[in-house]
Amino acid sequence: MEEFGKVIEAGGSGIIISSQSGHRLGALPPKETNQLAMTPTEELLDLPFLKAIQDTLKAYQYSKRCNVLRVMAEAAKWGKRGATVNSISPGIVITPLAKDELNGPRKEGYRKMLSLSPAGRAGTPDEIGDLAEFLMSHKGRFISGSDILIDGGTTASYWFGDLQYLKETH
Repeated sequence: MEEFGKVIEAGGSGIIISSQSGHRLGALPPKETNQLAMTPTEELLDLPFLKAIQDTLKAYQYSKRCNVLRVMAEAAKWGKRGATVNSISPGIVITPLAKDELNGPRKEGYRKMLSLSPAGRAGTPDEIGDLAEFLMSHKGRFISGSDILIDGGTTASYWFGDLQYLKETH
């Protein structure tokens, strides 16, 4: 993203795919937020608070939050070139990987999460593509540095609804 931002032309647009998982972290201290957004890529893994993470799920959540924050930081630079950059944070989308998860050893947990989400289902690749198309079109020109959470309300339910039980297991 940083390298592409150096050559993007006016009117150009970029999309970074993140994940709903980044939205499952609580608020981070301002210093950590700034470091995730601004530390040179090759130095990120040297940050002490990241080195201290032992849980693989927590590491994944931090990586996805990092994507969102880096998009925000890059948007300021891309804007000077007349371009936009945003991130999309999908929930479970029916892909080969999701099909494996929905039929694998953790299938009951995934299926319960989907059934208790406000949408009551997984998303489709076309729904993600439609959002990306909008963001990259003339209709999305005023949107830059944003993250769009597209998960059928699963994250809303994680924090405030029927999926709050997941906070206890994560």
